[in-house]
Amino acid sequence: MNKIERLQNIANYARFIIIETLINSGLGHPGGSLSSIDVMTALYFDIMNIDSSNPDSDKRDRFILSKGHSSLGLYTVLHLKGFISKDELKTFRKDGSNLWGHIDLKTPGIEMSTGSLGHGLSIGVGRALAAKIDKKDYKVFIMMGDGETQEGSVWEAAMSAAHYKLDNLIGIVDRNKIQQCGFTEDILALENYKEKWESFGWSVKEIDGHNMKEIDQSFKKIPFENNKPSMIISHTIKGKGISFMENDKNWHGGGAIAQYADQALKEVEHYAQYKDLV
Repeated sequence: MNKIERLQNIANYARFIIIETLINSGLGHPGGSLSSIDVMTALYFDIMNIDSSNPDSDKRDRFILSKGHSSLGLYTVLHLKGFISKDELKTFRKDGSNLWGHIDLKTPGIEMSTGSLGHGLSIGVGRALAAKIDKKDYKVFIMMGDGETQEGSVWEAAMSAAHYKLDNLIGIVDRNKIQQCGFTEDILALENYKEKWESFGWSVKEIDGHNMKEIDQSFKKIPFENNKPSMIISHTIKGKGISFMENDKNWHGGGAIAQYADQALKEVEHYAQYKDLV
């Protein structure tokens, strides 16, 4: 098994954990968690400098999940990397748990508490600028939802990142083309999307966010240009891996999972064989 195959198998095992945890909780946002899990797996298992035994290291890379409602995906990866125990993961969205529907700084490995969308890039710009001022080598990765980038604050931060030449800043947009109430292009059109980011001074690459080889190769090339922030537009499928969730806005949230639990588990249970890869 080569590196790319291993990363893909870990991502698929993460899909099994996501569904298992969702069924246990009865609540969550599976669509965006499943669409972004391949990229998050690559980041945590291959790209980023991060260590669960020293989560507050000054040298660590920073990952900000600005689309914090996809917490189930990030909690799953943090569990697989040793930040969160299996027993704690089982408390997801239960009374008294620290694992809320939106991520919170109470959880080890979390860099920013979320709620209202559109703030992660601004915070990421601040942290990347701090690294430049302090002459630190860490990188700052910010994952946003595509619907989130309809927020004006995102574009203020985009201008600032280019102005300060933050080539240690990497933006990732999970471009699954669906937001809570429908398709992005019907609600507030984003295209021509790549050209928008380029016009704000970013160096941009578009990838298939479910092709692990493309994911790996794109991150290995950062920064794409010196003195420019890098943007990866990751084209994905909402609910990837669960046939009845794919490209269905109704699975932005997962409140109906109980009646589909058996079918969902059947589609991912064979991925449990990859447990020993992590």
